[in-house]
Amino acid sequence: METLSLIGMGFGMVLTVPGLTAVVTGVLIGQIVGALPGIGPSTGMALLLPVTFGMDPALAIMMLSGILYGAMYGGSITAILINVPGDDSSVVCAIEGNKLARKGKAGHALAVAALSSFAAGVTGTIVLAFAAVALSAVALRFNAPEFFLLALLGISASASLGTGSVVKALLMGLFGLLIAMVGIDPIAGTTRLTFGFSQLLDGFDFLPVAIGVFGIAEILVSLERGGTMQPIVTRFRDTFLSAKDVAFCAMAAVRGFIVGFCMGMMPGAGSTVSSFLAYGVERKFSRRPEQFGHGALDAIATTEAANNASVTGAMTPMLTLGIPGSTGTAVLLAALILQGIRPGPTLMTDQPVLVWSLIASMFVGNVVLLILNLPMAPIFASILRIPYAYLAPGIVLFSLIGAYAVTLSFFTMGVAIAFGLIGYFMIKADLPRAPLVLALVLAPLLEESLRQSLLLSLGSPLIFVQRPFSLALLVVLLLVFLMPLVMSLRSRWKARST
Repeated sequence: METLSLIGMGFGMVLTVPGLTAVVTGVLIGQIVGALPGIGPSTGMALLLPVTFGMDPALAIMMLSGILYGAMYGGSITAILINVPGDDSSVVCAIEGNKLARKGKAGHALAVAALSSFAAGVTGTIVLAFAAVALSAVALRFNAPEFFLLALLGISASASLGTGSVVKALLMGLFGLLIAMVGIDPIAGTTRLTFGFSQLLDGFDFLPVAIGVFGIAEILVSLERGGTMQPIVTRFRDTFLSAKDVAFCAMAAVRGFIVGFCMGMMPGAGSTVSSFLAYGVERKFSRRPEQFGHGALDAIATTEAANNASVTGAMTPMLTLGIPGSTGTAVLLAALILQGIRPGPTLMTDQPVLVWSLIASMFVGNVVLLILNLPMAPIFASILRIPYAYLAPGIVLFSLIGAYAVTLSFFTMGVAIAFGLIGYFMIKADLPRAPLVLALVLAPLLEESLRQSLLLSLGSPLIFVQRPFSLALLVVLLLVFLMPLVMSLRSRWKARST
């Protein structure tokens, strides 16, 4: 009952003219920031930090958090329509959503993305309100060994991300790991694979690589075919989902929410890792795994639910312990400090109005985003009615601007172009591109966690079985590897017996 009264107090703050103005402004900016490649929610929040000076602390935090979860909605728009992910976490949505758009189902894809985002955002806020303290205590028990096994579990999904040969998928995963090695060694601090180029000291940013491999590569292939993609007409009624589609995507969204919220609570994991892990998990549970890679609605549902749930998951350790779970929540902590508020375990008791206003604003913000996205889905989809001869140059320009915005360097644009050419040759050679970007995302977490684990154990691998959570993850990992083998042997045995 006490929690309900505190939430009521929060709604009392939000449902005022200043409160609603802060929430609506935040989610609108977030949607725009999410749709523009290369900017990202944390950059958008950081740019607006000076604006919050002099504002009421609760209103400032509500506006900034609106940018954070609003960007999760916006990132799927450009990913689905033009195959250019607005944010790192939208890459998986681009893999499936753009193929649906090309089949004339852009409205369906946008509607599923909006509904899954809304359901995960609201559910995550409820969990945050009622179970934040208990969940934070569990999340803090995860350390380097657990993070290594989680990353390894994600890497093992590489084989399921290819639409053809498993061997090709694994090879592309290894290529992604090799690319991720470029830069400075995270433990020793030495340079590796930079070949004397100072621009490579920071390694390859994920977003320019994804923009090149998916966006620019697709444009090159389409132009080679003479731009045969026909203008697509999408009507408002095309965004309506059948009861069968809703039921089919519901469990996928639930699984995506679980993965996303759990990964969000773990500092450093983030929405990108969450979306890829959710995609790999869903392919194993889906009743139509053959559609993955060709335009699967349940894949969009699970990844969009995962990246939105990861936002509320990351809020959990931030509000209860003062530990940011992501880059975006780190900016929120900076905003609190600028407002003269000390984050930490006593934040929820010292600043109840601020904390519960923030939680209540997330309910309202998700409703506003749903109202904005569902009716406007056909308007967004109408972009595809532009003849491809005019659309293609705009997409390339949009992609290069997004790549430049990551580091404000022309070198990053060159990286996007180079990986566009690599992606083009991968398409021509029928090599899957998703395993490459998955490996690039998970490689830093995999390497750092493994080396930290071995440093903690003085080189002993027994650390992975001595900790309860890591042992449980190790069992899951073994099951993931053994299940396909068992199923194959079982099918062969049945075939011989008949």
